Amino acid sequence: MSATAYNSVAWFEIGTDRPAEVRKFFGELFDWTFAIGPEGELSYQEITAPGADAPSGGIFPSGGAAPDYAIFYVVVEDVAATVERAQELGGKVIVPRTEAANGLVFAHLADSAGHHFGVFTPPAV
Repeated sequence: MSATAYNSVAWFEIGTDRPAEVRKFFGELFDWTFAIGPEGELSYQEITAPGADAPSGGIFPSGGAAPDYAIFYVVVEDVAATVERAQELGGKVIVPRTEAANGLVFAHLADSAGHHFGVFTPPAV
């Protein structure tokens, strides 16, 4: 992640209550491969495109807890400051600043026109 410039799109995510179907569709359409964790369908699944050095997206199995979505994530230096600035510009918080166990910090926002997107700061190395 160190080669990615701040304020650039660095990740995408597909949230779905039908991860196997989504995995099959995009796998066949784009030849994407998926790293499925030890919990199978219940775990986050990283997506790697053919020829890529690393994953660039993931599938979040929502279990129906949220509507299906597909969003992009922008890597930022400070998630809290970005959330605050987005709100100043008329954006709304969908998922507040959240820190994962591994140190990844993220939030989901809507721009002033209502488009859903995410921001994140990777875990410290």
